[in-house]
Amino acid sequence: MALHTLERIQMIPRMNRRNLLKTTAAAATGILVLKPSTLFGYQANSAVRLGLLGCGNRGTSVATSFVHSTNTHVAAIGDLFPDRLERGKAHFNDLAQSMGQPPLDEHETYLGRHAIEKLAASTAIDMIQISTPPWFHVEHLGIAVASGKHIYCEKPVGIDVAQTRHALDIAKKVQPNQSVAVGFQCRNAPGIAAAADRIRSGALGKIVSIDAYYNAPASVEVVVPNASADEHRLRNWLWDRALSGDILVEQNIHVIDICNWILQSHPIKAIATGGRNIINHPGDCWDNYQVSFTYPDDVHLSFSSTQFCPGHWFDVSERVFGSKGIAEAPYSGPLRIIGDNAWTWSGSTTQPTGSFAANGSFSDNLAQADSEKDKGFIESITSGKFHNQIATGVETARSCMLGRMAGHLKREVTWDELLAHGEEYHLDIKMSQFT
Repeated sequence: MALHTLERIQMIPRMNRRNLLKTTAAAATGILVLKPSTLFGYQANSAVRLGLLGCGNRGTSVATSFVHSTNTHVAAIGDLFPDRLERGKAHFNDLAQSMGQPPLDEHETYLGRHAIEKLAASTAIDMIQISTPPWFHVEHLGIAVASGKHIYCEKPVGIDVAQTRHALDIAKKVQPNQSVAVGFQCRNAPGIAAAADRIRSGALGKIVSIDAYYNAPASVEVVVPNASADEHRLRNWLWDRALSGDILVEQNIHVIDICNWILQSHPIKAIATGGRNIINHPGDCWDNYQVSFTYPDDVHLSFSSTQFCPGHWFDVSERVFGSKGIAEAPYSGPLRIIGDNAWTWSGSTTQPTGSFAANGSFSDNLAQADSEKDKGFIESITSGKFHNQIATGVETARSCMLGRMAGHLKREVTWDELLAHGEEYHLDIKMSQFT
């Protein structure tokens, strides 16, 4: 059965003086209750205070984008490792100085596996950005939702079916005055959004099939002197299926999400091949997938993926074929519709391929994706039009898991079989050593 989105957009009613006093009193608890200016739109000089969990490349890049794109201030950070926490402190203090904002309070920098609980309890922040390895997303999401704070969580929302079930339970606990976003920023790239709107409005006529691919270079090993085997594994989580979900669930998910979004559904079955044919570093992630997804109305998505491309070569695209035309939505190159309703996005990049950015900061058709996603999320907080994207994130994550399972079982797998199987991965790392 198709999942139904749990997104809720609700206006918060104007509060009287008595309710405002109750709100002020409640702020003394560990649960965040936003101040009146937050409920009705922040005042011009009131920044949304962000707490970052995970000071790696992507986490730092997204938090920095929030500061540059919106009225946001990084007021707290947390990380598992001391070197990354120190690097995060230096970066965000420099950023604060350049933006005329106060530096990080030393008491709002949290080290170790309990950093999420400390961010959740902090009264210095309004929102938590979860940028930890995917294995931890759902665990951290549950703690953050319980805090009452707003949450920006990177994809995927779970690395296996068991985690996605937990995520859906968490989604039911999101409060009406709480916004939760999932990091599918590609939906917010202006050109891709415009193309998707036209496709869904019938510009292509009857959609028959989609041809999509995601070709990227291999991830680079992170080496830290004297690191234990567990620490090395955590720092190189992209190599590890339990920590990342594999390349299909962690990286390729952006393309599958765009296809789900265009088709307004999820695949009902998949058959796949792939393997580990080029890379030979430790870990168990595959370096290539070829998946044939079947959607309702017998629409087919042919998807291929590689993650070993030499020379940092990088190329990602979707081509949607319909009875009245073809839509091309590459990361880099002409973004257009060919056919009866011809259209080209004026901001299309001219180069046919782009270059890979490990932190997701692209200069192609996705150049504005992060900033537009940031603006939309902060606006949901400041306007009181809160939203909850957990179920949408689960639907796309499960779509990718369907292809992964089909590849590993080497046969066709249906959506219902995936859910009935209830696949579950085990981390097998004693996290208490990182207290």
